[in-house]
Amino acid sequence: MSTANDSPPSSAAPATTEAATTPASHDSGTPPALLDFMLQGWGPRKEDGWEPVKHAAAHKARRDALAYRFPGELLVIPTGHEQVRSNDTHFRFRPGSDFFWLTGCHEADNVLVVEPLPEHGHRTVLFCEPNNRDSAAFFTDRKKGELWVGARLGLAGSQARFGVDECRPLSELAAFLQAAKAPRRLLRGFAPSIDAAIGTEATSKDDAELTTWLSEARLIKDPTEVEELRVSIDATKRGFEDVIRALRTAPTERWVEGVFGLRARVEGNDVGYGTIAACGAHACVLHWTRNDGALPPGELLLLDAGVEGHSLYTADITRTLPVSGTFTPPQRRIYELVWRAQRAALAAVRPGADFLEPNRAAMKVLAEGLFNLGIMKVSPEEALREDRQLYKRWTLHNVSHMLGIDVHDCAKARQESYKFGKLEAGMVLTIEPGLYFQPDDETVAEEYRGIGIRIEDDVVVTADGCENLSAHIPTGMSDVEAWIAGLWAEATPRD
Repeated sequence: MSTANDSPPSSAAPATTEAATTPASHDSGTPPALLDFMLQGWGPRKEDGWEPVKHAAAHKARRDALAYRFPGELLVIPTGHEQVRSNDTHFRFRPGSDFFWLTGCHEADNVLVVEPLPEHGHRTVLFCEPNNRDSAAFFTDRKKGELWVGARLGLAGSQARFGVDECRPLSELAAFLQAAKAPRRLLRGFAPSIDAAIGTEATSKDDAELTTWLSEARLIKDPTEVEELRVSIDATKRGFEDVIRALRTAPTERWVEGVFGLRARVEGNDVGYGTIAACGAHACVLHWTRNDGALPPGELLLLDAGVEGHSLYTADITRTLPVSGTFTPPQRRIYELVWRAQRAALAAVRPGADFLEPNRAAMKVLAEGLFNLGIMKVSPEEALREDRQLYKRWTLHNVSHMLGIDVHDCAKARQESYKFGKLEAGMVLTIEPGLYFQPDDETVAEEYRGIGIRIEDDVVVTADGCENLSAHIPTGMSDVEAWIAGLWAEATPRD
């Protein structure tokens, strides 16, 4: 995460973190006598959280692979800083994905350095905030003081938790970088002060190669990553069920967003992305996150949401739910078409297939269905031609993207490794066809206008096909209606 208020350094010495916070406009003064008093009389504090982080061995293996790819080079991976939301309030911090993938560390401001050794090999050094209980910041720093925001792990705790070779204070990073002689690469965009301090010593090409390698290394998920995705998907199912139980009395889309968000914060770190709770024609807006509409009976609710687990791996699931519990005949016709397209796409996921093959399979089904419904006037063959693609008026998007520690994972991978590459066992991707008929689209029969339907599952490519990790979340129309009916039997009837 980059920060909006991290100023470039005023000299050639690398800055390592944001400037110390100044007192807020509503703070009183802090006389020296009070500071002296505040730093005295504290008993021993019980340390906790010093056991190795979950999947510590996997994080170390990733650091080793990174060092092996760039031998003899100094690699600098910051996690970023808190971002200002408004004035002196900040968004909740979420660590940089590459940094977390390499360390498992949630704390802001930290910097991982992979340092080459003189003979061969490497060591990993984590620059982090020490505990500040013995300094005035303990009481006076609103942003990092332990009385304000809680204790950090500190140096000893961080080394024990993350299994790096050494932990050093952030204040030493500047001198460390100045003294280092090895060629260096920097993951840019997360700590502007470090970006500016290193300047162009590492060329943009060198830095881009580091960014690309990290993204492409994450294309294949190891077993620990698939395990964490299962956890997030299971929590997401429970979040969808919370929404369904509330749906009979929920007045607005924002109510739906709030209900799901509670599950995400109780069972995970947060939502993995802005929840889309789109009812009626709002479902025709692909990234509808305003969520300020009503939930009228007879309409469909398109809920696109995912729990981001404590491991930061996120689910990305979409279900289209009838607000009244059953689909109307026009809704059924469109839903059935989208469902068949998704089945075709799922069947196309296998190792060695083009990444775009599931998309082609789904679009063929949708184009034929649109033609048979009389919505699309040209033949499916003509509509599917690369120089025409007329079906996209109603499908709008492709059916897949990579999924993992980011909802749109591995975004810096090269096109030939991703969009125009081959599927491999261990890749995790979404399968999410949809149809969207705008309320003012006069090419569509009136009974279909304002209907938006998307069905989305998360799959892992296996040795001989794929496993649908979210198959236990119903998608078939009768299954969805039965799911709703069963959960409503426990809920208060809708007024």
